[in-house]
Amino acid sequence: MDYLYHPYPSQRVTVFAKNGVVATSQPLAAQAGLEVLKKGGNAIDAAIAAAACLTVVEPTSNGIGGDAFALVWTDGKLYGLNASGYAPKAISIEALKERGYTEMPKYGFAPVTVPGAPAAWAALAKRFGRLPLAETLAPAIAYAENGYPVSPVLGKYWANAYRVYKEALNGPEFASWFATFAPGGRAPKIGEVWASPDHAATLRSIAETEAESFYRGELAEKIATFSKQYGGFLAADDLAEYEPEWVEPISVSYRGYEVWEIPPNGQGLVALMALNIMSGFDVPSVPDVETHHRQIEAMKLAFADGKAYIADRRYMSCSPDELLSGSFAAMRRAQIGAEALTPEPGTPPKGGTVYLAAADGEGNMVSYIQSNYMGFGSGLVVPGTGIALHNRGHNFAFDEGHPNGLAPRKKPYHTIIPGFLTKGGAPVGPFGVMGGFMQPQGHLQVIMNTIDFDLNPQAALDAPRWQWMEGKTVLVEPHFPRHIAEALARKGHDIRFALDGGPFGRGQIIWRDPDTGVLAAGTEPRTDGAVAAW
Repeated sequence: MDYLYHPYPSQRVTVFAKNGVVATSQPLAAQAGLEVLKKGGNAIDAAIAAAACLTVVEPTSNGIGGDAFALVWTDGKLYGLNASGYAPKAISIEALKERGYTEMPKYGFAPVTVPGAPAAWAALAKRFGRLPLAETLAPAIAYAENGYPVSPVLGKYWANAYRVYKEALNGPEFASWFATFAPGGRAPKIGEVWASPDHAATLRSIAETEAESFYRGELAEKIATFSKQYGGFLAADDLAEYEPEWVEPISVSYRGYEVWEIPPNGQGLVALMALNIMSGFDVPSVPDVETHHRQIEAMKLAFADGKAYIADRRYMSCSPDELLSGSFAAMRRAQIGAEALTPEPGTPPKGGTVYLAAADGEGNMVSYIQSNYMGFGSGLVVPGTGIALHNRGHNFAFDEGHPNGLAPRKKPYHTIIPGFLTKGGAPVGPFGVMGGFMQPQGHLQVIMNTIDFDLNPQAALDAPRWQWMEGKTVLVEPHFPRHIAEALARKGHDIRFALDGGPFGRGQIIWRDPDTGVLAAGTEPRTDGAVAAW
């Protein structure tokens, strides 16, 4: 039986609930979050439970050795958490050049930055959670210990990753990845039960020590020893001195709503710049050719500016406020004409990320995103731990003069972005679309689907998407309207149809009715997504 064979169109409907909702890209993780809610946890506890669980049940997109960002609405205020890691103290462009590199590599120790995800779980639990990590991480530990059946989309990406890694990863430092994720010399098949006792032991250690073991204990020692053994730059003090940052979220006003993102080093600014450009155009109630054209052009311009200016905030030559000013948006808007433009940023690489949203009956809401980047990340797994180290440093520019140039203890330009929507100072809810450089493009499309085209959460996610790739090339989904695609081609866009929805991100939405408190949620048809509701 082929679990990826779908000859007939399928329809999902919006899920409604009163007491709590957890929406994720994998059903078991959504249920883990709901389980914690029912045990007396709040939305923050549920988000932590789902996030930890996703490192087990969707390892193709995230892991314990990745980064995380969160937007948390509680007690009438929106809080931002930046749990992205910095480059090791010992690394530099010069040091990489001495080893023969001419650009940032994808695999191995060179692109490994300090992982922030375990610190995110601990920070969220400490500040806003009700339950100890031992309780919120329990479902993840159980799945890692006892195993779970591999879901369809997970199985597809796992098999793809194995094929790539088998060709690309040749050194002894990569042996642990194959031992962990390809036992028996292959990727696990769809429906096959996979377990990782090492993963379970690591999660238990993180839970018992509130992540201290990961940064300043036995796990940190194992990571540092592994790095040293193979000439990596990541050292014990890089881990010991790391702390996640609480940050003030940034926003733009869009047709009476406020759209919120995490400030740089993340690319949420790109989504806001594109929305700022679009806010000056009249948009019909149903998306037409001109609206699609303007969306694509606005996105190109926003990416061009993002690539030029976004970096670790300490290194940026201009502020987010400057890039989000009305005058700057008007200047960029004026550059959009009848024909497709060719902007300047490089080719966006593919990403691997999980996004989840959680809400409870008390009004707490969480927009959370976690990633190893490029699927499994660096191809490195710390032996005996199940910790897959991410390769987020690949996003650094190999140019000392660039704001995003690689430097010690510097955070790279980051693709993962959680979103949040408010109106008149009241929360509407969390939203997000995972998937590398598709993310701000997904945010733009989902927000416009919601506000401009009045689509419910599920329909806003279901709507056919486009993705600008580079130059004038635009990838569209198989069910994207052909008449619009043909008209865009006449405007100079190089339109290419994809075979499936995989490249177009995987999102979740939860909206809250301000009058009744009822929660309305949608999840992504492009993944194994599920909404667990109570």
